[in-house]
Amino acid sequence: MFRLWGKIFRDNRMLRDTVVENDAPDTRTHKIFSALDEICYAFDLGKPIWLESNVAEFQLHRKTRFSQDNFVEGIDFDYLEIHIIEED
Repeated sequence: MFRLWGKIFRDNRMLRDTVVENDAPDTRTHKIFSALDEICYAFDLGKPIWLESNVAEFQLHRKTRFSQDNFVEGIDFDYLEIHIIEED
């Protein structure tokens, strides 16, 4: 089972969150991108752009934050955080 937790924060308060589960026999990378797509759809957001800092942080800590710098359109929150909470 693969589960990714998506959370939106403003002023250090969590506004919304959701957990996406994936049992498909895909690669880890495909599961991450698929789950992020589902999170963005649930929150009505455009897909964030992965910067090198996001990739490095995600590889080390299994989580990363996407701020305004990662989105093409404007956002009304401080950041979107994704975190792997279960991985087989």
